[in-house]
Amino acid sequence: MTMWTDPRIARLITLIRVALRPPAGAGRIALALTFGALCHALFAAGVLAMIVAMFFGLSESLGTVPWPWATLANAALIVQFPLAHSLFLTPRGGRLLAMLIPGPHGQTLATTTYAIIASAQLLALFALWTPSGTVWFRAEGAAFWAMTTAYAASWLILLKASFDAGAEVQSGALGWMSLLARIRPVFPDMPTSGLFRLIRQPIYVAFALTLWTPPVWTPDQLVLASAFTAYCLLAPRLKERRFAARYGARFDRYRAAVPYILPRLNKTKDQ
Repeated sequence: MTMWTDPRIARLITLIRVALRPPAGAGRIALALTFGALCHALFAAGVLAMIVAMFFGLSESLGTVPWPWATLANAALIVQFPLAHSLFLTPRGGRLLAMLIPGPHGQTLATTTYAIIASAQLLALFALWTPSGTVWFRAEGAAFWAMTTAYAASWLILLKASFDAGAEVQSGALGWMSLLARIRPVFPDMPTSGLFRLIRQPIYVAFALTLWTPPVWTPDQLVLASAFTAYCLLAPRLKERRFAARYGARFDRYRAAVPYILPRLNKTKDQ
């Protein structure tokens, strides 16, 4: 398989090509571009805030809630992300997403709206966290570079897993680019290539890895890592339930052949 015949890349190229030649409709084009700009700006800000905040073990942030009320505020910031993230992936949540945008384009923009909300949630979590002020461990010397390398590698694995799952969906581009091109959004097929050949949930595993590899450790980071790791272990069960209903026997065969989160040592290497 060459790069140009890889379906993950072919989908992106096709979507970009049709979006670069949008049919007439000034209002539709303006709406699509506005949502695209907002989505990717918030996505970049949310991911950057997460990378930086966790690099310092959540010891540096903008939150200023006085203690002990900060405990409740930080707990609310942790809980709000997985709750909404999972809610909007349910059938009822999907309908709600479509209704959030008045007019005829809510369904087309649903994936972009989802990415906007998730990015805003991440930005709020990591920008508004109130640090405890306690630092347990700060790596230095060779340990600092080893842990920083592991942290960067975890993010690269997450990037790779997101690409394998469908970059246009994971980034929120599918919705606004489909609206720009005035086409119905075409979702990627059930992911089985790349890291999905090794384990069924590489995105959640990679996300968990980013939680445990920062070079600075605080009580804040431990609480966050523990809570979100539990989410990464449990939430994919709901995702797999949806996949089983959507793909039936095909997903059953995939589930029987590919482990959940720990790869088999004798698994055939990705091509």
